[in-house]
Amino acid sequence: MLTSAEIRKQFLDFFASKGHTIVPSAPIVVKNDPTLLFTNAGMNQFKDYFLGDKKPPYLRAADTQKCLRVSGKHNDLEEVGVDTYHHTMFEMLGNWSFGDYFKKEAIAWSWELLTEVYKLPKDRLYVSVFEGDPKENLPPSTIALAEWKKLVEDDHIIFGNKKDNFWEMGDTGPCGPCSEIHVDCRSDEERAAIPGRELVNKDHPQVIEIWNNVFMQYNRKKDGSLEPLPATHVDTGMGFERLVRVLQGKQSNYDTDVFTGTIEATEAITGKKYGQSDSKPDIAFRVIADHIRAIGFTIADGQLPSNTGAGYVIRRILRRAVRYYYSYLDYKQPLLHQLMPVLAKQFATVFPELQSQVDFVTKVVKEEEDAFLRTLDKGLKKIDDIIRTTASAGTEKVGGSAAFELYDTFGFPIDLTRLIARENNLEVDEAGFEKEMTKQKDRSRAATAIDTEDWVVLNETAHMQFVGHDTLEIESKVLKYRKVKAKGKEAFQLVLSVTPFYAESGGQVGDTGVLMFEGEPIRVVDTKKENDLIIHFVEKLPVNITGIVTAKVDRDKRNKTEAHHSATHLLHAALRKVLGVHVAQKGSLVNDEHLRFDFSHFAKVSDDELGSIESMVNEKIRENIPVKIEEMPKDEAIAIGAMALFGEKYSDLVRVVMMDKDYSIELCGGTHVDATGEIGFFKIKHESAVAAGVRRLEAVAGIAAETWVGGQLEQLQAVKESLKNPKELQKSIENTLAENAALKKQLESLENRTLVGIRNELLKKDEIINGVSFIGDTVEVSNPDALKKLCFDLRNNLNDYVAVLGANIGGKPFVAIGISDSVVASRSLDAGKLIKEHVAPLIKGGGGGQKNLATAGGQEVGGLTEVITRIKGLLNN
Repeated sequence: MLTSAEIRKQFLDFFASKGHTIVPSAPIVVKNDPTLLFTNAGMNQFKDYFLGDKKPPYLRAADTQKCLRVSGKHNDLEEVGVDTYHHTMFEMLGNWSFGDYFKKEAIAWSWELLTEVYKLPKDRLYVSVFEGDPKENLPPSTIALAEWKKLVEDDHIIFGNKKDNFWEMGDTGPCGPCSEIHVDCRSDEERAAIPGRELVNKDHPQVIEIWNNVFMQYNRKKDGSLEPLPATHVDTGMGFERLVRVLQGKQSNYDTDVFTGTIEATEAITGKKYGQSDSKPDIAFRVIADHIRAIGFTIADGQLPSNTGAGYVIRRILRRAVRYYYSYLDYKQPLLHQLMPVLAKQFATVFPELQSQVDFVTKVVKEEEDAFLRTLDKGLKKIDDIIRTTASAGTEKVGGSAAFELYDTFGFPIDLTRLIARENNLEVDEAGFEKEMTKQKDRSRAATAIDTEDWVVLNETAHMQFVGHDTLEIESKVLKYRKVKAKGKEAFQLVLSVTPFYAESGGQVGDTGVLMFEGEPIRVVDTKKENDLIIHFVEKLPVNITGIVTAKVDRDKRNKTEAHHSATHLLHAALRKVLGVHVAQKGSLVNDEHLRFDFSHFAKVSDDELGSIESMVNEKIRENIPVKIEEMPKDEAIAIGAMALFGEKYSDLVRVVMMDKDYSIELCGGTHVDATGEIGFFKIKHESAVAAGVRRLEAVAGIAAETWVGGQLEQLQAVKESLKNPKELQKSIENTLAENAALKKQLESLENRTLVGIRNELLKKDEIINGVSFIGDTVEVSNPDALKKLCFDLRNNLNDYVAVLGANIGGKPFVAIGISDSVVASRSLDAGKLIKEHVAPLIKGGGGGQKNLATAGGQEVGGLTEVITRIKGLLNN
């Protein structure tokens, strides 16, 4: 039986023999593409080639691509682990033609590989072709049909509709008709009873699609219309996990050697056995085996779990896995992080980035598990209460507000609440949940929403060129433009034939500047990348957009940004020398005002270490080292020690930035100073934690550093003057702090004596109401805590009591209510409820607390007397 590694190798070797360049997987985390969070198909990294925005370096390619599908159009999360073939992260084997071969060769080679190399029985294979769609003016795939008829019997050819046989990556972008290959893995008896063709695309677990040949011919525009692509392309995808299952003769993807190593490790950790059934414990094994891959590879590619965007998708996946092992494998401590070394070793030769960072990824995952486990038990108890309440009310739907509370307070993603509800034969009011979410997100969504129209193309043939490394001003022409709406304002995006404007990338912000159209200045407010397209953001269009334009970058801002970017390289090298070679960049921001650098490290950087790092960077600045920039093959660059960043995709030819070959060599597409002396001066402002195993340094360089240091010195001078310019400033500050502490102790002692006096006066005002001692009064105290202390003190002097104390502190009302435990029990009184229901409205404020002690603060001092009267009245009743 072939191993999964051998199956993968045979695929790549086959297409290499057909003249294909074997390319590495792109990172699973997508950058510079606003339409995607994750790579969800093998074609994502080639999107620019299909759209004609970039010329491919090869006409044929093949690869195995890490993909993730959990959100948007391709949402498989609900099925993962429950069935035998859906996954979050999966490998997509693919072969590609960029304007080279088309349907004839793609179909012939897919059949040759499956039947002659992998030896799959031809009578178990079925193929589908697009039947056309008159509504969209799409003709049937007659060419694909003719090619299949050369290879396959007619009763093994199926006509598919637009849903099954027209592939689209998303709402917009490259698309085209496709031809799928399905395999029937049922027994001979089952096949004889029901022909396989009747089960194709019917969600039968043993009649499954393994390969899809997509023939890219169109681009879907925002208005829904289709336009022909500049050239036709082939985009094929074969699910690696399904292929291995078929070739290894298994009934489930999880029974193949792609997953069995992880499942066996989980068995060893939990002491439970995997039974290959549909039981909840066995589903848990499959969920863990799947989810650990999505979690590990996305973190290795640079995406940390968080509460927004792509980071929240990873957190959802991780928490779903935690809930499964917690509830169904009865494992109450972090488990997933223990599997990370197993996964890293399995894929070390295929996707080595995880093995290279296994300690870092393991630590991040463990801290995420720890954090969720701290709230999971409380959350599960809460949802049990919600389910009981829902059932007793005779409804079959968990309320939207309850689902939102689980999300907001206990960190339960909605799909986790939905899963638990379904296990109890309930639904979730998702409309209600979304309504609550909308309330919370409306403000931020309005601030970030962008409505983008289709491109207006002025020049079909020209390709864009970036010249910003060599010049900051050049004559150009507009290739295309489009209108965008954001924050209620209209703006425009322009693409130029040649541009000196650097687009935001690699942490460096985009250039700003001006475009001169026949004397009319149009301000460029930002420059960004969309895939590899450089987009200039402007607030209006010129009168004549078709003429010659002079593109001019803001030189001062670029120079200051370059100083910070080059300083970042010096900083990265210094961190590795002072802290160790485990340090790796995890994110950065470089602009004209400051730099921010995130890096892997498992402890706070000490003041001594920060001093050494800063001194080393400034030493390299003073050496005025020439910054050498060369283009060379990637392998050659890595061989000479160049640092590549995890999660970045590099072409075969890379740009290498060198600041002393023995100190700093990095792969970098950004802009830099010509020599380190131009940076001038470097100063670290702040060091902090960002996430598990990730630290952050904020620093300034050049003029920004001088300005910051000047500001610090001004503050220092102000402190000196406040202390009347002592000769020994530090000693003077220490003496002042010591005197302050002594005075605080004296004041506290005086306050305590005063409180004793106030307490004694209050005890004299004790009155019995329905068998309960009641004390209600306004007192003079300096802080709200004094009211709580008085309530505690009264407890030691009274048995069955209720105390309501108010104070006017700085013109604002404060209230404390103390109730003895005996009165709480006998009279069903709750201080917290009294505060919320009676006190807070009277003083126009808020508060809360326990049943026996609660406090409130507000705005309406005049309400204090009424507060005492109201609570006293409750006792009378």
